[in-house]
Amino acid sequence: MLETTIAAIRPPDEPAMAAARDLQGRLTKPAGSLGALEELSVRLAGLAGTCPPPLPEPAAVAIFAGDHGVHAQGVTPWPQEVTAQMIGNFLAGGAVVNAFARQAGASVTVVDVGVATALPVDPDADRAGPRLVEANVRRGTRDMTVTAALTREEARTAVETGIRVAGELVDAGAGILLTGDMGIANTTPSAALIAALTGTDPAEATGRGTGVDDETYRRKVGVVRAALRRHRPDPADPLGVLAAVGGLEHAALAGLILGAAARRVPVLLDGVIAASAALVAAALAPDAVGAMVAGHRSAEPGATVALRHLGLDPLIDLGLRLGEGTGALLALPVVTGAVRVLHEVATFDSAGVSEK
Repeated sequence: MLETTIAAIRPPDEPAMAAARDLQGRLTKPAGSLGALEELSVRLAGLAGTCPPPLPEPAAVAIFAGDHGVHAQGVTPWPQEVTAQMIGNFLAGGAVVNAFARQAGASVTVVDVGVATALPVDPDADRAGPRLVEANVRRGTRDMTVTAALTREEARTAVETGIRVAGELVDAGAGILLTGDMGIANTTPSAALIAALTGTDPAEATGRGTGVDDETYRRKVGVVRAALRRHRPDPADPLGVLAAVGGLEHAALAGLILGAAARRVPVLLDGVIAASAALVAAALAPDAVGAMVAGHRSAEPGATVALRHLGLDPLIDLGLRLGEGTGALLALPVVTGAVRVLHEVATFDSAGVSEK
């Protein structure tokens, strides 16, 4: 499945992008007056292969959840059980992501790809709200400071889980996919992935996650540095990097991005977890970047490092560091607005408006 998906990913359609640029120049507004929204609309036309591109709706958030063996190294004060508890909160509709999804009219799908503890929910229960997908590859990763976090086969399985979820959501009608994540301690493997795939020093790629104190932050940087020293992951082998220092939710998110790109559907990235997964996806299939839209600039420094490496500019910057898909949901109206302009704004000729 992974190889077939990668083979289906194509570069942006240049004629569609040229048509979008031409249309932007004929709309009733000064040329370039919509700033970054204009180039975003051009990119989305190139992804869809048509101008104007389809409106990015309905929106579907996929929250991938997993736990991390590196939690044992004291990189966060939060207990690991919170991952499973928050899944219960998502399914009950009580998290921030749920509030923002209701506001945006987006569906929420929660995928257990690697939670370590039992879920406090019945996966077979009937519910009208968020859907739970049980796809647990293993009960959390191994401690990456001791051994590889995953085997290559486990990493591949998680990536292919993300590909399958992307396909299911698109087949159900989704016009845009939004990345979500949940996993206590998951900013630590995110920093390791970013440092490994960009060549950035761990101190620059590592942030404070949920807001750890100075002592915990120093320990966290040391943990990332130790894991990279132990495994020496090769950025030319992205699946190997993912197996050595990644998480199951990172792998599944990379798969979601690849699956969206293969179907030529945009994927709106959330924060640092998504950005690190996007680096993996881009290393596996460089043209997958054409499907990526950076929703926001996370307060985690590694997110900026990753987005710069990918050549993506975030749409909003609100100092967010929650995860779950919250920043992507806040950015969703911006993406929709960029495309709606091409569909609904009159040209100078059609409106009888004089040009300069």
